[in-house]
This record gives sequence, C-alpha cells and structure tokens, in this order.
Amino acid sequence: MLMPKRVKYRKSQRGRRKGKAQRGHRVAFGDFGLKAMGNGWITSRQIEACRIAITRTMKRDGKVWIRIFPDKPVSKKPLETRMGKGKGAPEFWVAVIKPGRIMFEVSGVSKEIAQEALSLASHKLPIKTKVVSRPDYEN
Repeated sequence: MLMPKRVKYRKSQRGRRKGKAQRGHRVAFGDFGLKAMGNGWITSRQIEACRIAITRTMKRDGKVWIRIFPDKPVSKKPLETRMGKGKGAPEFWVAVIKPGRIMFEVSGVSKEIAQEALSLASHKLPIKTKVVSRPDYEN
C-alpha cells in the first residue's frame, strides 16, 4: 500500500474539493492516460487495485505510470465512542483528485489493450473517468 514515509503533521483537516486540476492534466509520460472527470478521494487500496488490474490486462507488457500519491491522512474515531476526547487516529491515506487530473498512464501496448486495461481500472475507482491519449499519438 502507498503511504508517505514521513509527514510534517500527523492529522489533517478534510478540506474542500472544488476547482479543476492545476497540474497533472496532460498525458506526459505514456501514450494513454486515465483522466478524472469528477472530484473525490482515492484511497491507497483503490490505487493498488487499479495497478493490478492494468498490469494483468496488459500481461506485464508495456509500462505503467501512477501519477497520484496518497499523502492525506484520514482519521476516524472508534465505533461506539462518545463525542469529544479529541480527533481520532489516522485510519488510511487518500489522494485528493480534482477534475482533469491524469491518474494512470500506459505505453508500449496497442490502443485496444490500453483502453481495455484503463477501463477495467476505472471500475475500481469511485469517480467518473475517461481514457485519453497523447495529442501527438499516432498508431
């Protein structure tokens, strides 16, 4: 599972998920990418499930880039705990996703295989996505 080695602050506030992605909105490394159409949180478990789905569909040909990293801790209080007594312990890590963000990229495989792999990965995610290609991509 992905998580940071160290963080400056152990707990963070939830924040707001508004606006579009300012960075990471173009296919930079591979030929095809999985673009987020909505906003949300993606957990480290979901990222790992997508990675496995992509690599298995591509039969370990080509290369996969993961362009997101879960660096935000989400805390949770134990069940049946009374109100008060401070914020709960960090439970899991999430990556904050805004519309337009390229989350995964692949290269070294055909267009059909890449589209199938990325669409299978999109089924593992809680947000709407779209498969995009590099602007200068030719078969």
